[in-house]
Amino acid sequence: MSDTAALDSAPSAAPLPGERPPLKLDVAIDKVSTCQRKVRVSIPREDIARYHAECIGEMVPTAQLPGFRPGRAPKALVGSRFKTELSEQIRSKLLADAMTQVSETEKLSPISEPELDVGAVVLPDDGPMTFEFAIEVRPEFEMPQWKGLSIKRPTRDISNKDVDEALANVLRDRSRLVPHEGVPAEGDLIVANLRFLDGDTVLSEANEVEIVVREKLSLADAELPGFAKLAAKAKPGQPLTVPLTISSEAAVEALRGKDVTMELTVVEVKKLELPELSEDVLGELGPFADADALRAAIRGQLDGQLAWHQRREVRKQVASALTASANWDLPPDLLRRQSQRELERAILELRRSGFDDDSIRRHVNQLRQSVMASTAKALKEHFILERIAEDETIAETAADYDEEIRAIAAQSGESPRRVRASLEKRGLMDVLRNQIIERKTLDLITASATFADIPFEFPKPDADAVDHAVCGALVGDEQIPTANYAEAAAVRAPRR
Repeated sequence: MSDTAALDSAPSAAPLPGERPPLKLDVAIDKVSTCQRKVRVSIPREDIARYHAECIGEMVPTAQLPGFRPGRAPKALVGSRFKTELSEQIRSKLLADAMTQVSETEKLSPISEPELDVGAVVLPDDGPMTFEFAIEVRPEFEMPQWKGLSIKRPTRDISNKDVDEALANVLRDRSRLVPHEGVPAEGDLIVANLRFLDGDTVLSEANEVEIVVREKLSLADAELPGFAKLAAKAKPGQPLTVPLTISSEAAVEALRGKDVTMELTVVEVKKLELPELSEDVLGELGPFADADALRAAIRGQLDGQLAWHQRREVRKQVASALTASANWDLPPDLLRRQSQRELERAILELRRSGFDDDSIRRHVNQLRQSVMASTAKALKEHFILERIAEDETIAETAADYDEEIRAIAAQSGESPRRVRASLEKRGLMDVLRNQIIERKTLDLITASATFADIPFEFPKPDADAVDHAVCGALVGDEQIPTANYAEAAAVRAPRR
C-alpha cells in the first residue's frame, strides 16, 4: 500500500549572511512498507540556474582559454567550453545539498544508507532536475505499555554440588585423552571424518573432527538427534550413514530444509582421564593458591552465568510483552544484514558473562538455524527499547563502554586496551553501544515491574557443537572467540 504526500521541503527561515539559500524542493514520499520509503525529489529550474551561476563564478578565475588571460574569459564562453565538467559539478552539488536538506527537513529517521543510482541522475537542459531514492527508516508504531509488568525471575543459591560439577568440567578441559578400544559412551571423545551428501553430490567434508559424544550433534546449519546411539554403533574405519535435515535458514538457499545424508567414519575413540588437582594444575588454571581459591573463582563464574540466565529470561518476558502487538513487517534485506549483528551481539553478551567457547559455539549454532526469525523479533524489540530510551533520555557514557570492555577482558584474559582495539577494528562498537542502551532501558522497565521468583536449574549440555556447515557456507562469518585465561579470573568458564 502506497501513502504518498507531496511536500515543500524548503524551510521558511531566511539564510544567514554567507549561507547558500535553501533549495525549493518538491518532495514526494511513498510508504512502501513499515520501514521502507521511496522518495522522489524535484529541483526547480531557478535553483539549477543559481547553482550554474555559482559554479561558473568559481570556474572563471582559473579557466584557461586561447586568446584570454586567466580569469578574463567571458562566462558564456567558459560555460560553453567546459560544459561537461560544469554540468557534472552542478549535478554533484545539487544532489549533495538536496539529500542533506531532505534528510534534515523530512525527519525520515533512516536506519540505513539511501539507495541512490547516482549515474542515472541527469542534469537537464530545460525544466527541473528529478531523482528518486529508496531508504529504510525506523518504523512508526504505537508504544506498548511497559510500566508495571509482571515477571517471573529464575533464582538459585549456588550450591557446593554446582561448584563440584563445574570443577569437573574445568578439569575435563585439561584431562588426558586415553585411547579406548570399546564402544564410545556418552562423554567419550571420538575423532571422526564427516561427509555430507545430496544424492551422489558431496556438499562438504570435515576430517578428523573431535566430537564429544552427546545426545545431539550441533552443526552450523543442522542438528542431529540420537548422535550418541549412532556413535555407539560405529566401528573405527567403517562408515555409517544417517539422514539429516538442513536448517530452513541455511546460507545456501537451494538447500534449505532439504534432507541429505551424513556419513560418519570414526577414526579413533578416546576416554578422558581427569587430572588430580595438583599444584601444577592450580598454577595452570590461575594461578590459584589452593583448591578453595579455585572453587571461589568457579562460584563467581557460576554467579555470572546465573545472572545471564536471569537477564535472558526476564528479557524474553519483557520482549513478549513489548512486541505482542508489533505485527508490522520488516524488510528481508534489513533482516539479512542485521542477522550478522545479532550473532555478534549474542557472542559479546556470552563472553561478558563468562561462558566458555563450547557453550558459545552451541548457542551460536542454535541461533544460526533460526537467525532470521530471532533477528526479526530482536529488531522489533530494539526499535521499541530505542523509543523508550529516547523518551526517557537514556544515553551511554564513556564509563559504560569502559565497564563493558573490562567485563569482556576479565573473561578473555586480554587487556581492556586490546579488547577495545579488537572491537573497533571489527566495527563492533555500535553493537556494544546498542547493548549498553538496551540494558539500561531494560533496567528501567524492570525497576517498575513486579517479580515472582521461580527455581532455576543450570542447563546440562545435551549436544556437542561442531563449527561446520553442512551446505559448505556459514550464515555470518564471525569467529568464535578463543579463551585465553590469565590471573585469578583466568580459569576456564564452567561448561554448561
